[in-house]
Order: sequence, then C-alpha cells, then structure tokens
Amino acid sequence: MMKLHGYFRSSTSYRLRIALNLKGLAFENIPVNLVTAANKDPAFTARNPFGSLPLLEADGRDRAQSMALLEWLDEAYPQAPFLPEDIEARYTVRELAYAIATEIHAVNNLPVLKYLKDPLGHTQHEIDIWYRTWLKRTLDPVEARLVQLGAGDFLHGDAPGLFEIVLIPQLYNARRFAYDLSASPHLTRIEAACLALPAFAAANPDVQSDAPGQAPA
Repeated sequence: MMKLHGYFRSSTSYRLRIALNLKGLAFENIPVNLVTAANKDPAFTARNPFGSLPLLEADGRDRAQSMALLEWLDEAYPQAPFLPEDIEARYTVRELAYAIATEIHAVNNLPVLKYLKDPLGHTQHEIDIWYRTWLKRTLDPVEARLVQLGAGDFLHGDAPGLFEIVLIPQLYNARRFAYDLSASPHLTRIEAACLALPAFAAANPDVQSDAPGQAPA
C-alpha cells in the first residue's frame, strides 16, 4: 500500500489525497507536523532533501513535489484520467492548474509566510493582506478564463481533473484567510460540485486524523 506523508492543512498534501481518492488507490496517511518543523528532521530530509510535503512512498521509491506526483500518478494509473485526450483541452487544464500552483502557492506557502513574520517582522495583519493580494492576482484571471470557456460544474467534461485537484485546496486556504469569493461564481460553482463528491470530502483537511479535534487513526 502507498504511504502518504503529509500535513492535514498542507495544500499540496490535500492535492495528493484528492488525487489518490479519485484514482481509487488505497493509501496510509502518515502525519508530518509542519508547525513543529518535523519535515526538517534529518530522518525526513534523508528521504526527501526538499524537506517538503507531501512525500509519497510508492513502488519502492520515495517521491516528492506534488505537481510531479500528480503527473506520475496519472501516467502510472491511467484510470480516471486527470487530463482530457484533446491536446487543446489538455493545455487549458494545465494553463489554469499551473497558474494556481506556481503563482499562488509558491508565494503563499508556509515557509514564505513564516519568513515574512520572522526575520522580516511583518504583523499577521500585513501577512493576511499579502496572502489575499496574491490570491486576487491569479484567481481573478482564472475566473475570467472560466467565463471565456463557458465552464460548467467542472473545467472539462463531467468529472474533475488536474485543475480541480489544484483549485480546491487553494480555495480552502482562501476561506481561511477571509478572501472574498463573491466575484468568482465559476470558481465557487466548481468548488461546490467537487465538495459534493466522496473523493473530495474524504480528503478535506478538517477530517484528517491530525486535524484538531480528530481522533488519531
């Protein structure tokens, strides 16, 4: 069985939980506490030099970096594909998924937020403004692209794929930082359609074993 080393609130870990669930792949969830920097422990970095989450144990190998992992999963387990067959549709999915992964997550992940506070000395209020600024910078054009495409409950077809896998964790984070999504009806419609599916519900951070109030698995 695969083993997923992650943290309940890590958006990249959330991506992998969704992806594994969509593929119908059984996995053991192994919590790694980001707040206590357990991911920087030498025993962990010996396996994953990036010291990042998630880490997926699969097929006798430790694998890191969520976007690479999502591509590997889709190639190794082609059932319920994350990308459509048509090359232009595949491009559109990648365009929007990578916009979120590179333009939002890269500047709003936990190491960046910690650095803004210490050593740079920013207040939590200033950090919250930073977070929402980068959300808006990318979510607004993603919403505009969805309008152009006439997207329905999912970006492409009648099932979620790579875009939704990347989007839903970021919208979860957006709500944590009190970001106003009222001007994003396409994004929130897709979010609602995804959250109604068991694969997404089971991946939600609030129901993970390492979430506050949850009994350990």
